[in-house]
Amino acid sequence: MSAHGHDRQARAGLALAVLSAASFGLSGALARGLFDTGWTAGAVVLVRVGLGTLVVAPFAFADLRGRWRELRAHAGLVLLYGVVPVALAQFAYFSAVAHMAVGPALLIEYTAPATVVAWLWLRRGERPTTVTLGGALVCAAGLVLVLDLLAGPSLDPIGVGWALIAMIGAATYYVLGAEGIAALPAVGLAGCGLGVATGSLGLLGAVGALPLRAATAAPRYAGVRVPWWLPLLALGLVTCGIAYCAGIAAIRRLRSRVASFVGLLEVVAGVAWAWLLLAQMPRPLQLLGGLLLLAGIVIVRLGERDRPGVIAAAHDPRAPAESDSYAACAPSPERLVRRSASP
Repeated sequence: MSAHGHDRQARAGLALAVLSAASFGLSGALARGLFDTGWTAGAVVLVRVGLGTLVVAPFAFADLRGRWRELRAHAGLVLLYGVVPVALAQFAYFSAVAHMAVGPALLIEYTAPATVVAWLWLRRGERPTTVTLGGALVCAAGLVLVLDLLAGPSLDPIGVGWALIAMIGAATYYVLGAEGIAALPAVGLAGCGLGVATGSLGLLGAVGALPLRAATAAPRYAGVRVPWWLPLLALGLVTCGIAYCAGIAAIRRLRSRVASFVGLLEVVAGVAWAWLLLAQMPRPLQLLGGLLLLAGIVIVRLGERDRPGVIAAAHDPRAPAESDSYAACAPSPERLVRRSASP
């Protein structure tokens, strides 16, 4: 491919990466508006992953064509992936958003890479590199500021607890990646994970173990009331279906270390959407803590790329598939923008 072709591919990848991050980051703000009208976190997550499953399913089947033996060989890990990193992490994050602002909840969840490093050191004796350890310390300092611990506990402890559970769910993905789940095609894995999450949440709701309560009251965003079904469609089609497809296509095109940091844009997008739609703005010290957290995560990932390990071995849930079916799931940026602008 010519230099011009590489530049064009990189620009397309960055555009898709921004679209993916903006779509994923929108979920917290949309969910919070529904919570304020009486929806439960379980009901919102179930609708989101259910609609997302319908969007991703055709591409997942195409991606898994000829790979069914690998899927059966990793069936247990795929089930665990759908239950913990997909269902539990999303449910815990939305539960956190119901009790606290979107920004701090996202930032706590995104400490997952540093948490995995600490767990590997304590559990397996895998000492991190000096760079990684420095990044973890920066993350810790940022977390102190995000939680506003210097001024005393000001965040809802229930929300913080749910955010920590979401972080554990996200960290589980890296551990599963080291166990071999990364060998599966990414689009197929995403589709299977969403399907397992939908089935598990639906089963828990059917037996009464997961509260499922919906409401038809109009939620308010940026001072404007909208029909109750509009944010639900956006949660399923935009923040789940389009976000996954755009993210997979972006990382396939970038093919560089930049891809490792694409997900960090979601934190910035989440804070921006919460400010625009919910008028939630972190305090100055919390903003400083957020910048430290992001810097620490970047340092951790740089350090882990210097040696084989869980974080280095596991690819992103939106990472490239080995097959070429990602192209079917990767419409042009113009088409994705048009689709994301309408429910």
